[in-house]
Amino acid sequence: MNKKYNLFSGDLVLWGILALLALFSFFPVFSASSNLAYVVGKGTPWEYLFKHMVILIFGFGFMIGVHKIPYQYFKGISVLLLPVVILLLLYTATQGTVIDGANASRWIRIPFVGLSFQTSTLAAVVLMVYVAHYLSKNFETPQTFKASILPLWLPVFVVVMLILPSNLSTALLISVMVFMLAFLGGYPLKYLALIVGSGLLILALFVLSAKAFPDFIPNRVDTWISRIESFSQPSNAGVDNYQVERAKIAIATGGVSGLGVGKSVMKNFLPQSSSDFIYAIIVEEFGLVGGIALIFSYLLILFRIVVITHRTPTVFGKLVVIGVGVPIIFQALINMGVAVQILPVTGQTLPMVSSGGTAAWMTCIAFGVILSVSAAHYKKEDAGQKTKPSQEDNPLAILSDAL
Repeated sequence: MNKKYNLFSGDLVLWGILALLALFSFFPVFSASSNLAYVVGKGTPWEYLFKHMVILIFGFGFMIGVHKIPYQYFKGISVLLLPVVILLLLYTATQGTVIDGANASRWIRIPFVGLSFQTSTLAAVVLMVYVAHYLSKNFETPQTFKASILPLWLPVFVVVMLILPSNLSTALLISVMVFMLAFLGGYPLKYLALIVGSGLLILALFVLSAKAFPDFIPNRVDTWISRIESFSQPSNAGVDNYQVERAKIAIATGGVSGLGVGKSVMKNFLPQSSSDFIYAIIVEEFGLVGGIALIFSYLLILFRIVVITHRTPTVFGKLVVIGVGVPIIFQALINMGVAVQILPVTGQTLPMVSSGGTAAWMTCIAFGVILSVSAAHYKKEDAGQKTKPSQEDNPLAILSDAL
């Protein structure tokens, strides 16, 4: 019986939810891509659907591959990859990439593939695993601010500051998750409060410096301010306000049961209908019933994350599941909150549903890490063992413990 599920080990309920979300995404992506094909001026909806399908197939391939790796190995992998992602973020910051006529300094082009790579998504996953590793390694010993500056807070500061100028929402999300992990990992509250206060001060100084010297550091501070003003004063005209208003019309048009698959009208007026505002198209076509069902799906994923965390015997396993899993739920809630104007426009996509490229792959890799932790529990359960995972033969664990 167990051999039947060798390819998909771990939490089978989570596997099922992710597969259903991926299959469901074909409908809104195909519907919304008709507008994308018209705006870009090349390709057809079928081509965009095929591209989305290929991305998801590779994504699930990454998920399967990652979840087969014993999760203790991720400690050493995160230590090795952290300098790499910092270099990638530095390279991205110097590129000033333009995609479809828009400033896309958070992306770099992958040669020969034709896809854009958002380096901040990889950095977020690697940093969460690294922070979980550090906190679990020092969980049993009293932690001091002085001892943690270089190994913990310096990498966090560097990654966040490299992401901040081009992507405020991702930088804030990473910061919130690091503070949450530090709190759950037993980091002293007095030091944590000091770091939070310092972080807010640095953000304020960055915004003031960017306004005073706009040509010194490339940034999107004016965009942030414009989005906040559009959110607080809806009467202000602007591109972001235009998109939010069209998203609200789409949601109102959908009613309870929706217009039907492919029958969205507002997809023709929403520039980001297949990515940032895809939730509005889903509600327009599937109605309030479809919108609530999608919210329930993400809450069910959160429930499975909680279950996996509770079952995991190691501190690292618990922290890493929370660190890479909860941000995905936050991202989904932020995306849906923007569509209904509960939150200002952020540019966060809907995980496993929005069309995209490497961001979807990073989400799949994050779920692969979670499933790796759950797979370790089921393997021990099948073997009738309750001992902690051995690290004696793991060179990556030996490397990470030495750093």
